[in-house]
Amino acid sequence: METNGAPLLKMQGIKKDFFGNQVLADINLELKAGEVLGLCGENGAGKSTLMKILFGATDIAETGGYEGDIYLDGQKVSFSTPFEAIEAGIGMVHQEFSLIPGFDATENILLNREPEKYNFISEIFGDRLNTLDRGAMDERAREAVDKMGVAIDRHMMINTMPVGHKQFTEIARELSKEQLRLLILDEPTAVLTEREAVALLDSIKSMSERGISVIFITHRLQEILTVCDTVAVMRDGVLVECVPSSETSITQITKRMVGREMNASTSQREIRNTEDSKTVLKIEKLWVDMPGETVRNVSLDVKEGEILGIGGLAGQGKLGIPNGIMGLYEAGGRVEFDGKEIPLNSPRVCLDSSFAFVSEDRRGVGLLLDESLEWNVAFPAMQIQNKFLKKYLGGLINWRDEKAIREVTEKYIDELQIKCTSSKQNAKELSGGNQQKVCLAKAFALEPRLLFVSEPTRGIDVGAKALVLEALRRFNRESGVTVVMVSSELEELRQICDRIAIVSGGRISGILPADSTTEDFGTLMLMGVI
Repeated sequence: METNGAPLLKMQGIKKDFFGNQVLADINLELKAGEVLGLCGENGAGKSTLMKILFGATDIAETGGYEGDIYLDGQKVSFSTPFEAIEAGIGMVHQEFSLIPGFDATENILLNREPEKYNFISEIFGDRLNTLDRGAMDERAREAVDKMGVAIDRHMMINTMPVGHKQFTEIARELSKEQLRLLILDEPTAVLTEREAVALLDSIKSMSERGISVIFITHRLQEILTVCDTVAVMRDGVLVECVPSSETSITQITKRMVGREMNASTSQREIRNTEDSKTVLKIEKLWVDMPGETVRNVSLDVKEGEILGIGGLAGQGKLGIPNGIMGLYEAGGRVEFDGKEIPLNSPRVCLDSSFAFVSEDRRGVGLLLDESLEWNVAFPAMQIQNKFLKKYLGGLINWRDEKAIREVTEKYIDELQIKCTSSKQNAKELSGGNQQKVCLAKAFALEPRLLFVSEPTRGIDVGAKALVLEALRRFNRESGVTVVMVSSELEELRQICDRIAIVSGGRISGILPADSTTEDFGTLMLMGVI
């Protein structure tokens, strides 16, 4: 959908540096009313910085501002705060949620814009004693949810909501603003199931039809081609391509993003036959009560030294398996490791048994966001295994070995190519892909015998994905660690795993070698779908 005349948005000659480090160089971008623009690029390419400039983020002004000009409807604008951008009709849904946990969805959708009712007290003492018009609030929240086209419970408390519904609440909040003309969506589908992601893409199309422009940032490139009119690709702070989506492909986008071809073939690597290997982990009749990922009856043998993949459609139970075994959700059944029974619902016993777990929820479970990379990498091993400690007075006093902590952190910063200022930098300051690498480093530092890793590449770019997968494969081959990897992306499992188990309807529907056909895996995925 396009309008005649001036574009809705024009960014011209945008440049930005952070303390002498050039992060954006001469960005020129246009967006018409109702147009959906897909913005692609590896972590650190400059996408978020560009959007922060557009949205008036305060840290841009605090670090010296930017060069270049921004035009909205042909008028030059410069936003110094997000409030100014919102007033001008720009909304943004960030990758990390900004919701109030103790409020319900309606209260979050209309926060600071609640309709009020006069009463006899406020008429005497002033507007500050007005009461909330709950009926009008509910109606406006309903209208916003209807615009989105996705059903959520408007009266559910945020802290009890599934993570996908939190994302939809954020989007509904923006759609409830009458002046909204341009919506920036930063990785909105990273936390959604396949069905929810499809619903969101339909919602974006609906916004476009109503004349709302959308800038859609995602690492799921097929979504870009499905919903976007135009694709813009950034690399190292430069806009390297901006073309109609009909004139490009996933392969071309990927090549522009990383500057090289990405090969997803399984034919160029060794896939080991582990049939005669020792069973190191035996799972029998496992059930797990994990909301949205219920495991009903899983029996599975994991061979020593292999990389076993666990795949399947969203909501079929694959995420529940590691979460249940590691004690994060109530579970039953029997789990044996190296011939010894591991009691369920006992996270500490798992850790003491030389298990490690990289969760799919890196910010909620995986990281100490306000702590340094050193503390994130070393703390679990320090707490569980007494590593990185110096003993004094015959062991009466233990003290942190700062040198050993720094050395192990720098080792993994180098091996995993974690982009950071130093090992002292706080985890919350890193991009999503680099945070994921820190989660891996933390697990590697435990030197486990068995590593569960769940959705290790969710929400990160293709370059970082390749590096994370290679790090897991190297860790398995060089250290002999048995790896169980859960992923929604079959092709990633096929790249790295020896065998792949498919979960359907809360059960294992079959196990195949990684070089089996996509059709064979697809058949297993559809067996017993709930």
